[in-house]
Amino acid sequence: MVKVCVTGIGLVSALGGSLEDSWRNLIAGKSGIRLHQPFLELTPLPLGLIGEQPSELTMLTRMVVASALQDSGLVAPLADCAVVIGSSRSYQASWEMLARQMYNANHFPVSSFGNWLDTLPHINAIAAARQIGASGIVLAPMAACATGIWSIAQAAMLIQTGQCQQAIAGAVEAPITPLTLAGFQQMGALAKTGAYPFDLHREGLVLGEGAAVFVLESAEFAKQRQAKVYGEILGFGLTNDAYHSNSPEPEGKSAIAAIKQCLERSSLTPADIDYIHAHGTATQLNDQMESMVIQRLFPQGVAVSSTKGSTGHTLGASGALGVAFSLMALKHQILPPCLGLQQPEFDLDIVTAARLSKIRQVLCCSFGFGGQNAAIALAR
Repeated sequence: MVKVCVTGIGLVSALGGSLEDSWRNLIAGKSGIRLHQPFLELTPLPLGLIGEQPSELTMLTRMVVASALQDSGLVAPLADCAVVIGSSRSYQASWEMLARQMYNANHFPVSSFGNWLDTLPHINAIAAARQIGASGIVLAPMAACATGIWSIAQAAMLIQTGQCQQAIAGAVEAPITPLTLAGFQQMGALAKTGAYPFDLHREGLVLGEGAAVFVLESAEFAKQRQAKVYGEILGFGLTNDAYHSNSPEPEGKSAIAAIKQCLERSSLTPADIDYIHAHGTATQLNDQMESMVIQRLFPQGVAVSSTKGSTGHTLGASGALGVAFSLMALKHQILPPCLGLQQPEFDLDIVTAARLSKIRQVLCCSFGFGGQNAAIALAR
């Protein structure tokens, strides 16, 4: 089997404008979540904004793709590099703006449609391919909150099957829009004061913006060019509940199947995992299901944390951010903290403050709306 390595990371989040800044603030126990009112028609809410106003998808993508390339030491054009960049919301903000313009206009002049073709869901990945001069495979996965891990898994498969030697993969999310906020509010899923994963008094999720993109290469190709390596992708598991539009399957059967699939493909046992980067949305149902799954599958004492108390829930990008933080944990041998946890509801070894630890293998999980389950195993 072809080994797949990560040789570059680009990341931007509410914690910082770069991978290093975000990691430094995460380890210091800081949060990028603040009370904001980006839309006057909606009440103020805790949000993980990168700036003072909601970010724009194209700008975020351009930024993280450039950072990942620079970090990897590669220089564009990269004609044979595959591009796999997903988003669960994509250009929803642009479509909402268009809808408002149409609603407010007495008639619909052609000009009001502008360049709407540039806001189709897959265009972001194509724009990234143009940015790096890649003329090979372009994929734009959408799998709700599991999008980030799905994207990385798909890119790894392209390399493993010999379709390319290099791929840029990850997810970008700019989800702070009136409809997104109103929709989650109607569902009763939004927190009122902050994100408190696995806490007895957790209130729900806090929406955040963010993006993480990786340069993946075959180990042989990375060795040839003497690239620095963050870690290896050992394997992944991808399943679907086929149960409900937004509630997880209560017994976690297909979530368990995804983790078992991942471990089997990675030639690992549950006891080999030193740290689990949990999905940990701080919603009642997710944290309950995920805790049950961890308790059922893993030996007691495995370190667990969710970084959403620091970044907010970046929806489709959350798994990609999780993979970036997991690779930094492997690099620095530091377990990142689960910020916001005061009174744990579950019997897990949850990391409440950053601590040094011997970390060899990490499992990163995402459980998306509609029952999209993803797990990926990483090693030093």
